[in-house]
Amino acid sequence: MTAFDLTPPTDSQRAALSAGLSAAERRVLLEHGTEAAFCGVFLDNKLDGIYTCRLCGLPLFRSDTKFDSGTGWPSFFAPYDPGHVRVITDTSYGMTRDEIVCARCGSHLGHVFPDGPPPTFERHCLNSVSLGFTAKGDALPNPLHRGGAEAGVGN
Repeated sequence: MTAFDLTPPTDSQRAALSAGLSAAERRVLLEHGTEAAFCGVFLDNKLDGIYTCRLCGLPLFRSDTKFDSGTGWPSFFAPYDPGHVRVITDTSYGMTRDEIVCARCGSHLGHVFPDGPPPTFERHCLNSVSLGFTAKGDALPNPLHRGGAEAGVGN
């Protein structure tokens, strides 16, 4: 069980958070788009910290689970907490894939594939524009102004 509040944002909170998105962020997070390969800001990020949902700030992946998949998108072998991502079936483009979305706000993050490294053998392939990054020791984002774990420091 996670220490984070997974209650979805209210309609007014969602509208306020969405208003701050760029066109590219809106297309990916809200319209389930994909950014071009090899151009995302977090593809080559080697800093120690936590990757969070760009929209609601929920911690999604730790930097120590990031690996170079060679695909052109930031890839991770395990989520921060399994309850922080939700898997849904994506049948777009004539394919069936496992799409991952933020468990709190439902924003599109990317897809998960069964071809990653041990110990999970999963490859969570994410769009950089779906993510924020908090360096180790810095305060986690708290755009929904919730207490508890959201008010904590990223480790």
